[in-house]
Amino acid sequence: MESIVLTTEMIAVLGVLALTILLFVSEIVRVDVAAVLIMVLLGVTGMVSGNDLFRGFSSNAVMSIIAVMIIGAGLDKTGLMSKVATFILNYGGTTEKRIIPLISGTVGIISSFMQNVGAAALFLPVVARISAKTKIPMSRLLMPMGFCAILGGTMTMVGSSPLILLNDLILASNQGLLDKGVAPMETFSLFEVTPVGIALVATGIIYFVLAGRFVLPIAEGKMEDASGSTMEYFKRVYGIEGDLYEVRVPGGSPLVGMNMEQIEALAGNLFILASRNGDSIHLAPPRDETIRAATILALLGKKQALEKFVNEYNLSLLPQLNNFGAVLSPGIAGISEVVVPPSSVHLGKTLREMRMRKTYGTSVLAIFRDESVLTENLRDIPLKAGDTLVLHSTWEDLAALEKNRQFVVTTDFPREEMRPHKAGFALLFFAIALSLIIFSDLKLSIALFVGAMGMIISGVLTIDEAYESVSWKTVFLLASLIPLGMAVETSGTAAWIAHQVLSLLDGVPVWGLQLALAVLATFFTLVMSNVGAVVLLVPLAVNIALGVGADPRIFALTVALAVSNSFLIPTHQVNALIMGPAGYRVKDFMRAGGIMTGLFLVVLIIMLNVVF
Repeated sequence: MESIVLTTEMIAVLGVLALTILLFVSEIVRVDVAAVLIMVLLGVTGMVSGNDLFRGFSSNAVMSIIAVMIIGAGLDKTGLMSKVATFILNYGGTTEKRIIPLISGTVGIISSFMQNVGAAALFLPVVARISAKTKIPMSRLLMPMGFCAILGGTMTMVGSSPLILLNDLILASNQGLLDKGVAPMETFSLFEVTPVGIALVATGIIYFVLAGRFVLPIAEGKMEDASGSTMEYFKRVYGIEGDLYEVRVPGGSPLVGMNMEQIEALAGNLFILASRNGDSIHLAPPRDETIRAATILALLGKKQALEKFVNEYNLSLLPQLNNFGAVLSPGIAGISEVVVPPSSVHLGKTLREMRMRKTYGTSVLAIFRDESVLTENLRDIPLKAGDTLVLHSTWEDLAALEKNRQFVVTTDFPREEMRPHKAGFALLFFAIALSLIIFSDLKLSIALFVGAMGMIISGVLTIDEAYESVSWKTVFLLASLIPLGMAVETSGTAAWIAHQVLSLLDGVPVWGLQLALAVLATFFTLVMSNVGAVVLLVPLAVNIALGVGADPRIFALTVALAVSNSFLIPTHQVNALIMGPAGYRVKDFMRAGGIMTGLFLVVLIIMLNVVF
């Protein structure tokens, strides 16, 4: 290989690289602020021209991220991601060792057919719901999910941008091979890399299952569930406490044939929040609803009272919230306070006369009056001005009640409007975007924006909701780092680094050269785009392989897979995406990602030599 002379420009770029790593590791400023600072420094010093400095904001990768965030928000808006969360809870239980493989494996499979940051963005709300339900901190779930989203991109040739680009680079290299009289390389088929990708995903899952309790942090994320503190408040003020349970009413139960009002009288301190007959689910079921055989009830209360009720009336306690897990999740429903103002037309009326459940879709749990809490015979108590009603309802029904001047809602609650009736449109445009990614030649960003605009035009999201769904911190972080990658490439700094590292390995065995290339690719992808690393290193890998008589096709694949080894610092799009919601710090990635980086390299080299 020809020698590369270190220039003044290369020294300057190396200095900027060192400053970037220092800012990321020390966290003197936020990582997105650090990235913008580096971008401005590159522009001021002239290392990157003014025309190219802001090109990252229009790059294919950044625009793709914006589109997938909008698509993910659309799927969540219709309740589809809540259903996925319920499915995972039903089959994964409530422990880390069961939930992590299910979430991570699912994301890994999805990311093998779409951009890994897209898969991670889609599952952010799912993990938030699972975290709220199981009380497992998001920081214990998001890193395994994010790492497996990255690893899943190695399972097919359309799973990541570097693998998509690899076949084009092979075709470009073939012209040079023909000039040298060497047989051209064959391109890779869609599933040719799948065995290697499966091994990598499995390694990630096993790593977090076995070592997660040692390497995963317990951080306070921004998506924390407020239901825990809310329930503590209602327990302290009103004595309302307990958990949600599901019971089935068998044919031989004395409750069959009774209406809801009669059952409530028998339930004592248990609250009936929902019922299910066949496919029909009623939240706040009306008092005249009749119980039939196989009716399922959602009850709120203490376990001791529940067990007594179940035993006395021959009911079946179900092990999990299979039927009401989605509709009663903290993001959909909860407890609130509503004050009856002096101008209300309901003064002097009882809850029985007002038909609160049927009219407003709410269950009254208690009445606060004159510093006293009333919890018995609530339906027969006439309302007075200043009474505070403690309600359980969906947030959608509470939002409707808030518009009613006869009540004053005093509890802050999620006012987001869910649109389950738009689920068909959401799935349709998600499928269209995915099909365009897999089967068309459109750029990834264009294909994804077809799905994103479909979500907006069809009414799944409003344009304001689409803007709000985008994590602009992530956008600025990635767009600001792209000029750094350009400076590293165009200045020749990357080529100089590669030459210096590989010149030290003269005479090592073939697998040693493969490992060196993988390590080099791993380093490059931490400080520049993985696409840039592939473009730079694949031609170098081909030349090295030819020099030692190895298969250049496998060396090229080594580089394309190794640039997914992006776990050490949060420069990868997926890591940047999960950093804020989980409350991660750079040192968290260095601790957990350091071990994952080593495992990735070992499994990659072993599998490449076994499979190929």
